[in-house]
Amino acid sequence: VQLQASGGGLVQPGGSLRLSCAASGSTSRINVMGWYRQAPGNQRELVATITSDGYTNYADSVKGRSTISRDSAKNSVYIQMNSLKPGDTAVYYCNALVRTIIGNLDYWGQGTELTVSS
Repeated sequence: VQLQASGGGLVQPGGSLRLSCAASGSTSRINVMGWYRQAPGNQRELVATITSDGYTNYADSVKGRSTISRDSAKNSVYIQMNSLKPGDTAVYYCNALVRTIIGNLDYWGQGTELTVSS
């Protein structure tokens, strides 16, 4: 499975942004897709995930101002982030949890950078 993320950029505080991630390869084996982020000096952390059945999970830090969605026909996952804060500045990574014969494995995209600054 290959993941290609896009949509990062420079946004002013209070603004909005949508990140996109397109999966290719053995996409039928993808269980969960999601977004993680890593700010400088910090560990990578969960932003949001969505299962193949549409169940979602959000980090408390983005809950209520972010919406994750998934388009199975396009093998894509998106996250709409609103009311952006400087604390949202990070590199955002797309993730897919893929079924394999040895169990579920994590696949990662290359990351897309979001900077929230005036």
